[in-house]
Amino acid sequence: MLGAARWLTGVRAVWPEGGLPSGPCVFFGNHVSHGDFALIWSVLPLSLRDRTRPVAGADYWEKDALRRYVGRRVVRGVLIERDPAKRTLDPIAQMSDVLRAGESLILFPEGTRNLTDAPLLPLKSGLFHLGKMHPEIPLVPVWIDNLHRVLPKGELLPVPLLCTARFGAPIDIGNDDKETFLSRAAAAMLDLRPASAH
Repeated sequence: MLGAARWLTGVRAVWPEGGLPSGPCVFFGNHVSHGDFALIWSVLPLSLRDRTRPVAGADYWEKDALRRYVGRRVVRGVLIERDPAKRTLDPIAQMSDVLRAGESLILFPEGTRNLTDAPLLPLKSGLFHLGKMHPEIPLVPVWIDNLHRVLPKGELLPVPLLCTARFGAPIDIGNDDKETFLSRAAAAMLDLRPASAH
C-alpha cells in the first residue's frame, strides 16, 4: 500500500525546520481523499510510522471484510463512529488511549473529505478536546497538496501526479478557548499551502 502511494503520487515530504517530534504526537491535516492518511504515513520515518495510527470513520472501514482487515489489522486504524446516535465508545477516549500507549495519531479535523472550493472546512472540536486532555503532546499541522487530483471522488482509477506533504512546527493549546484554538490550528495548516494555491 505504501509503495503504491509513493509510486502514484511521487510524494515528497517537506519537514519543519526543527524536524519531527521524537515522541508521541498528533499529525493533523487537510482531508481531500481516502488516500490522505496513506500519503502522510508513507513519508514518515520507519521508526515513527510503526508507532503511528490513523483515525478514520468506522462507517467506511467497517463496510466489508477487506476494508475491516485493512483498517484494523494492516494500518491499525482508530475507527471512530461518526454518528453520535450509534456510538458505544467515546472518540476522545479512543484517541487518548493510543497517546497514553506511546503511539502517535494521524487526524483529519475537518471530519469529512472537503469536496468544496474552500481550502478547508470548519474544524471539528475533537482536536481541541484531545489537546486539552494531553497538553504534553505536540500537535503537528500537515498540508497535503494535489492528492484530490490523483484520486478524485467517484473515480476508480487514480491519476499519477506529484504530491507533497508539508509538515509544520508543532502547536499546542496554550490558554486558548475552543474557537481561538481551532482558528489557529486551521491557520497553521493553511500557512503550509504552496504559494500557487493561494
